[in-house]
Amino acid sequence: MADMTTFLALLLIAAMLATLAMLIRGVVAFLRTTEADLKAQGTGPSQSGVRQNKAMMGRIFFQAIAVLIAALLMLLAR
Repeated sequence: MADMTTFLALLLIAAMLATLAMLIRGVVAFLRTTEADLKAQGTGPSQSGVRQNKAMMGRIFFQAIAVLIAALLMLLAR
């Protein structure tokens, strides 16, 4: 049981670090957005917008994994 708890704790830390990394990637993509990206009249989303969206979806994914692992740890702690 202690081995499983330790393993889940390490997975939780990894998921939290991945969440932080995706958050930083999203902020960097946001900061790199140029005025030309904002004013582009193209047929679809700009490259900057696509990068920001991918970073946000990745952050949500890793955040959900972290929440699930935390819930498992709480269930095991009972």
